[in-house]
Amino acid sequence: MNYDGLYQLVKQRRSVRSFKADPLPDEYITKIIDLARWSPSGFNLQPWEFIVIKDQKIKDSIVNIVLEGRNSNMAMEITRETWQGTKWKPLGNELEDFSTAPVFILMGGDKRTKDGLPMILRYDNRRGESTFNSGLASAFLYMHLAATTLGLGSQWVSQIGEPKTASLLGKLLGLPRYIELYDMMAVGYPSQKPRQKLLRKDRKMIYHDYCGEKDFRTNAEVRDFIRRIRTWTIAMHHRHASQ
Repeated sequence: MNYDGLYQLVKQRRSVRSFKADPLPDEYITKIIDLARWSPSGFNLQPWEFIVIKDQKIKDSIVNIVLEGRNSNMAMEITRETWQGTKWKPLGNELEDFSTAPVFILMGGDKRTKDGLPMILRYDNRRGESTFNSGLASAFLYMHLAATTLGLGSQWVSQIGEPKTASLLGKLLGLPRYIELYDMMAVGYPSQKPRQKLLRKDRKMIYHDYCGEKDFRTNAEVRDFIRRIRTWTIAMHHRHASQ
């Protein structure tokens, strides 16, 4: 694949929030996970573990746990600063539209692998944790890119990383304590076409050689961008489109 092909793939990858109930071929799930196995990780420790969920009862239980956690999180929106603009509002069960996806893939990290890091990282909690999570993030992104090449839509269900949600899911799935849930991908055939993504201009984020404070955005510019991106993102959530 050349650069243009990769560029188009990355542009095509979107977080889909509306799925058809059509089942997926098992080979698609295998391909998604197989690609993730090739992602980079700190010291090549490959901390990832994948839990594929197709059983409807288990999926329903996962949806209920995620919904409970999100409702709690949304209560915190009353503490937001007014300049942030649009409030993140609950949509009832519509928020959980990922529930129609035929497959959930949860990614967990085996915390025991941290013991294999170089000693300078193993005994630096911040850098060791960052290295561990960076590997999981790389593999998770590879999964979404793989799904895109197969004509599938996918959604990041990051609520599963919240402590309460992760604890309840660990109990539901029988996970040992050393498996730390990182994120979950809902995957299936998209039922809607993604809308155009709102991006920052590249000239506003690229600097050459020395760059001082005057080269970066002002506080007012950052706040204006936050207001606009929050409004756009929340609107996309409400429309069951892509962010």
